[in-house]
Amino acid sequence: MLTMISSKSQFFPLKVKSLRNTTEDCVLVSFDIPSDLKKNFKFKQGQYLTLRTNLKGEEVRRSYSLCSSPIDNEWTVGIKKVEGGKFSTFANETLKVGDIIEAMIPEGNFWTAVNKEAQRNFVCFAAGSGITPMCSIIKTHLTLEPKSTFKLFYINQKASTVILKEELEALKNMFMDRFEIYYFLTKQQRNIPFLNGRIDQEKLDIIFKSICDINRTDHFFICGPETMIHLTKDYLIEKKVSTDKIHFELFGTDQKVQAKKQEEIAKTFKGKRCDLTIIEGGKSMNIVMEQGANNVLDEALNNSADLPFACKGGVCATCKAKVVEGNVNMLLNYGLEPDEIEAGYILTCQALPTSEKLIIDYDI
Repeated sequence: MLTMISSKSQFFPLKVKSLRNTTEDCVLVSFDIPSDLKKNFKFKQGQYLTLRTNLKGEEVRRSYSLCSSPIDNEWTVGIKKVEGGKFSTFANETLKVGDIIEAMIPEGNFWTAVNKEAQRNFVCFAAGSGITPMCSIIKTHLTLEPKSTFKLFYINQKASTVILKEELEALKNMFMDRFEIYYFLTKQQRNIPFLNGRIDQEKLDIIFKSICDINRTDHFFICGPETMIHLTKDYLIEKKVSTDKIHFELFGTDQKVQAKKQEEIAKTFKGKRCDLTIIEGGKSMNIVMEQGANNVLDEALNNSADLPFACKGGVCATCKAKVVEGNVNMLLNYGLEPDEIEAGYILTCQALPTSEKLIIDYDI
């Protein structure tokens, strides 16, 4: 019998099928998806899983990109250990085969549809663990679009820190005439100056004058640190590349920017109240809160609501909902497309109420 999902906030217990270190500080975690959940857990190349576990009495949830391709019938995420990262440290040091981790169904907009008849050129920029969704994207399109090509520009500190190197080299060998990789190292010098250091405007100039024809590239994918994404995205826009050809995925945002903007908004609306109604999973709850003082998600969680969320940084869009009535001010948005915003969707982790009445619906 097919398990039906009744709420976006619903988690499902998944057994860890296998663990493999791709570098000293990055583990590939594969999950065994029960047959009755496989339809629900179908995913597109570039999407992610939101995982949840309990660590020393604290609920911890994080989103990790699927590095496996949908054509593999595998659900594998890459988790790089970060300093102070509770979940990433647990995954790299403690997690065992057979352990149970809870997961939401796959989500994310970091993809473009496969066109088996198309002859397209893709250019990808990745840094560090930003390669995880890229691996899924590259393998899927190269396999299903036999006329398409990929060029990957991948930045790491050292050769030993290259995540998914084995998988990338296997793809290069399999698609030698259609897939090129350029490895950039920031803390290991080589005799080719161009391949030393981070991507900057000078390197982008070289790339698009000598390696790639910017006007003959159909899609650009960018994943990594915020600074690299903005640099590359702004460069492409300056070169008149249409924004619908530029796809990017952030793994984090500057929390200081959010805090400063929220403080300014809170001063503007100080003392004004908002009657907030939240609809999710067919149920509704009402909260009276101060306008501009807190985001919708945190206010709801403070009132014991069980709502979908992951990064809380305006990136993953797990907390997406639609405004039915009222107004909000969003601090940051890296997860919604312009047409979604036009249709009234918001990221509740970034949405500050700015009206006397606000109704938001997760179910639409």
